[in-house]
Amino acid sequence: MKHDDARALQGAREFRESSRRSFLIGSAAAAVVTADLAFTRVIQSQRDQNRILPLDDDRAAARFPNDRWVLFPGYKTSWEEGLWILNSLRPVLSRRAQMAVLGYSNRGLDINNIVATMNRYVDNFRLERLYFYGHSFGGMVAVEVAARLRDRGIPVELVLLDSSPSSRFDVQDQRMFDGVVLLYEAGVRVPISVRGTYELGERIVHKNERTWSQIVDQTLEQLSPLAPSSELIQSESSYIYHFDASRFRLSLGDTKVVFTGNPGDGVVDYARARASWARNLPDNVMSVDYVTDGALPAHASPQWNPGVYQGIVNAVQREYVPVPRGGGRRTLF
Repeated sequence: MKHDDARALQGAREFRESSRRSFLIGSAAAAVVTADLAFTRVIQSQRDQNRILPLDDDRAAARFPNDRWVLFPGYKTSWEEGLWILNSLRPVLSRRAQMAVLGYSNRGLDINNIVATMNRYVDNFRLERLYFYGHSFGGMVAVEVAARLRDRGIPVELVLLDSSPSSRFDVQDQRMFDGVVLLYEAGVRVPISVRGTYELGERIVHKNERTWSQIVDQTLEQLSPLAPSSELIQSESSYIYHFDASRFRLSLGDTKVVFTGNPGDGVVDYARARASWARNLPDNVMSVDYVTDGALPAHASPQWNPGVYQGIVNAVQREYVPVPRGGGRRTLF
């Protein structure tokens, strides 16, 4: 009997110690998660408006005070990653203009607000020439914004589409729209804590598009407080779902459009996208023949493959937007 009592007491002590450890570990984890979510909310609340983020370059500023390259980031791309992408292209983009990234509002993608933001930007800096770089889905946004700005008398000289789909039908895995868009348009917003698991799963499904190191890096980016909000991501999905490039067939004026991509792209159907852009915008598409050979990932990855992309951007600029008069000291590139 005494032996049984001793065992019971020992078990109680172990249970108490185990429970205490579990409680402390659980409390610490909960505190970390709560702090992280609180910090995330603070950061994201500071990004509730569209913002145009400059990438400073003294030489470009001196040569092109009134010209801008504006990068429209792709799906789920944070402000910081947008600047990273732009910086990877700086050596060539700076040969035609100063540079900036459009940071999308965490309240959701709103084209009217984006056009208003661009309009103010043009007025504030008295811009004379605009060139748009559409990174992946950002190419859709760039085309619509270019058309809308032209209605206001602000022409865009060039839109460079980097692996951009012309509609949802160019997206390889259209199943992504089934739930995301349905929930968004029903008024349901995905919590940040749930989105983390979704992100990792999506990255792994498309693992052949990325190395495991890149999968880890990109997943951590989406879990970062700096990542786009769930509402922005859902609204981007909805935008892709409803986009139709043919709507802008008669509204781009003489804006030149150039498409580049990669046959190995596992996100966007390269052959279908390039044919669709050429068909939908026959008066504007100058070329669909630039190919990002050797890029890995194959889809819209200048930040990972700057050498590949710089060569293409340089060739496009030389062919379609030669150095303008009054652009400072003229040099050959």
